[in-house]
Amino acid sequence: IGHQFKDTKPQALQQSLTEQICQLSGGPCIYEGPDMETVHAEMDINKSDFHALIEVLQAAMDAQSIPFAQQNRLLALLAPMHHDIITVR
Repeated sequence: IGHQFKDTKPQALQQSLTEQICQLSGGPCIYEGPDMETVHAEMDINKSDFHALIEVLQAAMDAQSIPFAQQNRLLALLAPMHHDIITVR
């Protein structure tokens, strides 16, 4: 997925993802960035790109020994975003 974010500062991407995941999972964080549709509108993201991100997230969670059931709960929270992120149908 690196090519999709070649013009994005890694620190900013990390912070944005952290805030979103924290907020979605009920944490104290508040995501204050732009909506997903706006951010991804010109990125030509297809289903394969979206699935690649999910795989990266799963690998990161595996590396942190996050139990599979918790991973699934988080991914279920992220899944509805695909409508706004996938721009190539």
